[in-house]
Amino acid sequence: MREGIDNTDNTAHYPSLAGRAVLVTGGATGIGASFVEQFARQGARVAFLDIDDAGAQALVEQLHDVPHAPVYLHCDATDIDALQASIAAARAQIGPISVLVNNAANDVRHSFAKTTPADFERNIAVNLRHQYFATQAVVADMRANGGGSVICLGSTGWMIKNAGYPMYAMAKSAVHGLVNGLARELGGDRIRINALIPGWVITEKQRRLWLDEEGEEQIRRSQCLPGHLQPEDLARMALFLGADDSRMCTGQHFIVDGGWV
Repeated sequence: MREGIDNTDNTAHYPSLAGRAVLVTGGATGIGASFVEQFARQGARVAFLDIDDAGAQALVEQLHDVPHAPVYLHCDATDIDALQASIAAARAQIGPISVLVNNAANDVRHSFAKTTPADFERNIAVNLRHQYFATQAVVADMRANGGGSVICLGSTGWMIKNAGYPMYAMAKSAVHGLVNGLARELGGDRIRINALIPGWVITEKQRRLWLDEEGEEQIRRSQCLPGHLQPEDLARMALFLGADDSRMCTGQHFIVDGGWV
């Protein structure tokens, strides 16, 4: 069982997600793995893309008891040709995509002074560009299905003016523009597009690399709610956004951060 996940709790069940085709980018570990798990436990048919084959295999093995085994496809989302081919392969296995979770990202720390044009292009490709083109690739599916939901992952990191990752902050702030720019264009076909905005989610990576006593004190001081924000806290909001319960929600930004911003 993944850290913090209690499969015996009383959180919501969404009947409309049963059998629904869901695609998650960057789904092998961390927040993405929680998206895969939580949708799969709702009975959805889930495919996920990643480059971490070992992490993906471990996740698939862990989810041996879900109604539909998740489908893993190795894909570097920064390669748009590979991304489009992988989405086509996912469609062939789970059906036309009804829910897209644009999760893949990398918040690697970097220096403004030392940024090169190649660094800039790579960062935009990792954190923003694939969200645009993955959405483009599933619109026809959603239109044929009579609607759908696109969930784009942002971050509160740019809102609270954190230092240490200016390109990441820029890319994540642009997710708001992407959502606003497509909400009306897609809405006529009942395709919803929203931004899911995490605060400091304490994944295994965050705990290993950056969570120290100073970080713990910052959480205690800045969050209105005590405790660590967990990947499943984001996933449960994503379930709502993917389900029919959110049928009139689009062009919005849903912050899940324990009340930090």
